[in-house]
Amino acid sequence: MSPSAVRAPQGIAVPDGRSTRWAEHRRARREELVSAAVRAISRAGPDVGMDEIAALAQTSKTVLYRHFADKNQLHAAVAERVDARVSAALQVASAGAADFRAGLRSVIRTYLQLVTDDPNVYRFVTARGGATSTNPGGDPVAGLSAAVSAELTRLIGKHLRAGGLSRAVAAVWAHSLVGMVRAGADHWLGAAQDGVLTLPDAGTDAGAGAPLGVEELTDALTDLAWGGLAPSLVPSVPAAPLDIDTSLSSPHLQEQS
Repeated sequence: MSPSAVRAPQGIAVPDGRSTRWAEHRRARREELVSAAVRAISRAGPDVGMDEIAALAQTSKTVLYRHFADKNQLHAAVAERVDARVSAALQVASAGAADFRAGLRSVIRTYLQLVTDDPNVYRFVTARGGATSTNPGGDPVAGLSAAVSAELTRLIGKHLRAGGLSRAVAAVWAHSLVGMVRAGADHWLGAAQDGVLTLPDAGTDAGAGAPLGVEELTDALTDLAWGGLAPSLVPSVPAAPLDIDTSLSSPHLQEQS
């Protein structure tokens, strides 16, 4: 039988080599354009235009629109890139933690690392909306929130199991914590100057006070989260035994004897 007579089994499609190579080329080119977009956002800010992105990518807007139907699609691609980066960092951070509280702090610090490393990219990802095929709900940080929530759910669930408690609330707690951290980060970033937020001291006018750096912000958010989680995750410390000798020496007890 000649090679031309060889046929694939019925119902099985044989991929065309040229089509496969073209699809791989398009994927690679799309990734290059996403990288160029991230650099442009980092340099020019979250309101960067498609012209600036195309210029940095050394291409034209026409080429950009061949790969992304509109800026919302480009936003979704940038968000996916950030999600993947944060997800990988979260797994490393929590895996190296000595205990639950340290793991909690590591997860919070990893999220805040994105804010401090590149606030323009963070603003771009969190500020833009619009439903797309990859983001049907229109939530600009759905993927990022899901990545952090998944790691927190795993972390919390592990300790709930160790304590013999129900795991039903682990996901609820995790998503709630993400909302808290995101709100804190957004407020901090909005009021920050050169990465430092100034909070008012008690009894002073708003705007006065000591600066709050990212480590202090991490500690503050960790303390707040730990205060809610600890009672359910850490066995209660038994009360100190009554000191009999001291008690009997008190005047009141001596009168009772």
